[in-house]
Amino acid sequence: MSNRERIVELLDVIPDYKIGYVLAYVQGIAADEEADDLFCQRMLENYENAPDEEKENIPLEECKKEWGLG
Repeated sequence: MSNRERIVELLDVIPDYKIGYVLAYVQGIAADEEADDLFCQRMLENYENAPDEEKENIPLEECKKEWGLG
């Protein structure tokens, strides 16, 4: 059984007076994901629409070293 299926199954046993808590929690999680996606989309659009002289051309290997990944 998937986690999604298990959650749906559990909803059947949660009393109605607690469903509001579940709804608020799930909406909060969904909003966070949506906000993250929108932020990333805006960052990409800003980069794509920026003039070429504002874009930095840093080689991947240099970035990896700077970030401690290489």
